Amino acid sequence: MRSQDTGFTPADGYAGDVTPTQAAQWVADGRAVLVDVRSDAEREWVGYVPGAVPLAWKQWPGMAMNPGFDEGLRAAVPAGGKAVLLCRSGVRSIAAAKRATELGIEAYNILEGFEGNPDAQGHRGRTGGWRFHGLPWRQN
Repeated sequence: MRSQDTGFTPADGYAGDVTPTQAAQWVADGRAVLVDVRSDAEREWVGYVPGAVPLAWKQWPGMAMNPGFDEGLRAAVPAGGKAVLLCRSGVRSIAAAKRATELGIEAYNILEGFEGNPDAQGHRGRTGGWRFHGLPWRQN
């Protein structure tokens, strides 16, 4: 259940889940840092959010864990700050939010991710996600 007062859904192991629109508002208001945990390749080929901190949770090819994730996250989010984490569909960002919480950072997963879940034809970007909701993004 989503809290009407706070705009997020509490979660186990991290602060909670927020909609793409709520995350964008927090970032615009200076209340959170947006951390894009997709791989460098995903951001390069699919698109990116201007102003987001690019910090892969796992790297392509092979999707190996990023050994610099903890250090990069600590550098990106000020002490006492809040992070909203974005991945492709909102799965890797949950794992990253849990790790951020272990590091003492108030961390939220962005529901639906950048591209959302696949539709009946297996295509992303048509049923949800950052881009689907018309939030700022660019493509190289």
